Amino acid sequence: MSVMPNDRVAVAAHLHVLLRRRTGRVTDTEWMATNSEYAQAMIKFARQRAVEDKAPELEEWATRLERAWAAPIEQARATFMEAAVRTVSMRVNPTADAPSPPPAPPGSPGAPPPKPPGGPPPPPPAGGSRYVGGLR
Repeated sequence: MSVMPNDRVAVAAHLHVLLRRRTGRVTDTEWMATNSEYAQAMIKFARQRAVEDKAPELEEWATRLERAWAAPIEQARATFMEAAVRTVSMRVNPTADAPSPPPAPPGSPGAPPPKPPGGPPPPPPAGGSRYVGGLR
């Protein structure tokens, strides 16, 4: 059995809510879903409190989080919309994923026009501007 990354977050969020309600302990849901050491510490804490407070739901959700960590993470698949957009764009523009050709050499028919000489405009005179930071 494999789990999606958001499944771990969902289990961690549920355990977070139970711990908050039962023990007053505030946990970091995102960290519990991404950091194995923190998750193991919260699993241990939840199991301790499940015994102390006679709260079987804490044991149940600690076990679920432990299983979510034991299962390999499944790579997210493309959503239907992403797959549809990719398919349609390939039909409309079949070369969309093809590498673009190198730029044309300067002066050739396909080259972009040369930039006019000169640099960026000069900065405004110091202290002479009546607008703050050049904004009106």
